[in-house]
Amino acid sequence: MENDTYYMGLALEEAKKAGQKGEVPIGCVIVAETGKVISVAHNLTISLADPTGHAEILAIRKAAKIYGNYRLPGLILYATIEPCIMCMGAIVHARLSRVVFGARDEKWGGAGSLYNLAVDSRLNHALDVVPGVCADECRRLIQDFFKSRRQEQKAVKKAGLSQ
Repeated sequence: MENDTYYMGLALEEAKKAGQKGEVPIGCVIVAETGKVISVAHNLTISLADPTGHAEILAIRKAAKIYGNYRLPGLILYATIEPCIMCMGAIVHARLSRVVFGARDEKWGGAGSLYNLAVDSRLNHALDVVPGVCADECRRLIQDFFKSRRQEQKAVKKAGLSQ
């Protein structure tokens, strides 16, 4: 658990980078079983104009390029928010061994909240999932981001009405 907290801290730093760019603040780190960080990424869906520009997908792409293989057994993925069903699909295809995430995503979660692709016996790969690492900090970061966005939208709306 101590290592999980350390790597989630790295994922949180990535998430903050996304937020500074106006992206939804989600970060991801992929780590080898030895503890070596293989890849890091944060959401870039807006910047890339790409609905697949999620932190997890970008980190998996980087790791696959480094390894020269689309299969990444033995690697651990850390994400600040529960991976969505698209990301969990990629995680299963990549054969990652473990997913550790911070806050649950009740609307899109693919690792236990809405769906649980990690243990679906119909798929050819199962993996371990560890939820709730640094959950409060991960949840707070994303909640603050959306709260700020709503306040900005209200201010813009109000300014538009008063002109």
